[in-house]
Amino acid sequence: MQRGATGPGVGADLHGREPADAWDTFNWLHADSILDSEPPKHTRLRRLIAGAFGRGHVHRLAPRIEELAEGLVADCAATVSEEGAVDVIEALAEPLPVLVIAELLGVPEPDRHLLRPWSQAIVRMYEVTRTREEDEAAQRACGEFAAYVEALAADRARHPGEDLLSDLVAARDGTDRLSPQELVATAVLLLNAGHEASVNGFGNGLASLLAAGGDFGDPVRLVEEMLRHDSPLHLFERTATHDTVIEGVHIRAGEKVAALLGAANRDPAVFAEPDAFRPDRDPNPHLAFGAGIHFCVGAPLARLELATAAGVLLGRWPRLRVMDAVRRPTFVLRGYERLVIAPA
Repeated sequence: MQRGATGPGVGADLHGREPADAWDTFNWLHADSILDSEPPKHTRLRRLIAGAFGRGHVHRLAPRIEELAEGLVADCAATVSEEGAVDVIEALAEPLPVLVIAELLGVPEPDRHLLRPWSQAIVRMYEVTRTREEDEAAQRACGEFAAYVEALAADRARHPGEDLLSDLVAARDGTDRLSPQELVATAVLLLNAGHEASVNGFGNGLASLLAAGGDFGDPVRLVEEMLRHDSPLHLFERTATHDTVIEGVHIRAGEKVAALLGAANRDPAVFAEPDAFRPDRDPNPHLAFGAGIHFCVGAPLARLELATAAGVLLGRWPRLRVMDAVRRPTFVLRGYERLVIAPA
């Protein structure tokens, strides 16, 4: 089985979106990414990317993530003091992952406002339904984002820093290295996957926690339950490269299988009281980060980011209540558009 070449949403296939000239950049950004590759290409890409990630970037960022989270929560407190409530999506869940991934890749501060609009336009293509305007926005975003990363990588090649992009530029395994397109595709994937899921994982999980009430307990276990109970990614597609049989179901080459991760994370055969939010749940073998060879390479960073944000927010306000909650009109990437909270 192989991942669809255009992302987790329905409509993906092994050949990319058509017409090819309009979707050229979108298609190669996915075809040359670790997420849409299978062995032997996937093995090679993951080895190079994991080697760059393994140079202590998560540990390096831990104090900075704490500093960023504390600053954003302080701003939340100021808003609460003035207005009585704050939209935690707008004030914390959205900006923190963008700032973290920008720090990770070494994106200059004046350019960081570009990242989330590009990412949101691209990931909209993974949903079940889209408009022509959304298609065109994604095409523009892919072109602009790819050109930006290419220029930034060229600068890092001349002037390397301590960021992950510099390490990706320098990543080697013998004579092997990332091609220019693979490098750009990796950086774009890290932004898209590295912050969209974090935004939704935090918002969904906080809403679940507040609905359940009670103490939040250990932040590490809390984060795992936040990711399980209301998964930020609900659907993941794979396309059969040859005829196969799964659990007695015959699947022909070219047909797709949709893995419903949100449903798997509520499987009563795996989880006791699967619909209950239990912040101390242990063990918690959820699939929010995938499984097998495609297990999320950025999972340690995502866990650190979510645990830090939850710890800082709930450390200031151990008791919170939801004043208003509006879901995003999406299914594949599930999250809140607004989640207004106030001290209880």
